[in-house]
Amino acid sequence: MPATPLIAYAHVGKSFADGRVVAVDDVSLEVTEGEFLAIVGGSGSGKTTLLRLANRLIEPDRGRIAVEGDDVSRIDPILLRRRIGYVFQSGGLFPHLTVAGNIGITPKLLGWPQAEIAARVDELLALVRLDGAHHRDRLPHELSGGQRQRIGVARALAAKPRIVLMDEPFGALDPLTRDALGDDYRALHRELGLTTVMITHDMTEAILLADRVAVMRAGRLLALGTPAELSTDTDPYVGELLRTPRRQAERLGALLPRDGAA
Repeated sequence: MPATPLIAYAHVGKSFADGRVVAVDDVSLEVTEGEFLAIVGGSGSGKTTLLRLANRLIEPDRGRIAVEGDDVSRIDPILLRRRIGYVFQSGGLFPHLTVAGNIGITPKLLGWPQAEIAARVDELLALVRLDGAHHRDRLPHELSGGQRQRIGVARALAAKPRIVLMDEPFGALDPLTRDALGDDYRALHRELGLTTVMITHDMTEAILLADRVAVMRAGRLLALGTPAELSTDTDPYVGELLRTPRRQAERLGALLPRDGAA
């Protein structure tokens, strides 16, 4: 993996309520090009705040954040967000825009020609496994949850960003859809050479999808490493998070026939 980080946090801090609530507490973290990083933690751990600091949806109180080598405080936030794909929880689609309108919004703002936008919409619908002729003119309320989330991924990729940020992207989906979409996104990440940072509260999802996992608690970065490296971490909270997928694997192994027969 290249040594130059695509996203770098250096001693970053963020507080709310006049400093009474510390959301991010002196976090330093680097994400290298091509990496899939999952940030895991419970409610109030600071993981979503950390993600939103990268594209200036929130401004830090302390420290420095660099994206593609540039200090984000010196980049116009609107221009910065057009360089970074962002996948919201439950899709976050504009309800009054069609599927094509949602996917094409950033290229349109960037001044792409209409024919190029239309071609990109069709390309992305195919990429996220949706039939273009059937879906491009539909409104979000006419789609299933899984379809909306696929459109959310397509919209995030529309302007060909190198970086994609994902905030609990699959959490609201049923287990089968969640599993399929997670696998499909991981394949896209690899195929397109993306750098992805995903927020999740689900350690099993993090282990299955990510190259490295960052564990946060009470605003602090407790641990960072591959799933194998985390399995040897001595922090009690990290051990507690890892126990759930281990227990699930053991129970599934005991309940399901080993030859895969029904």
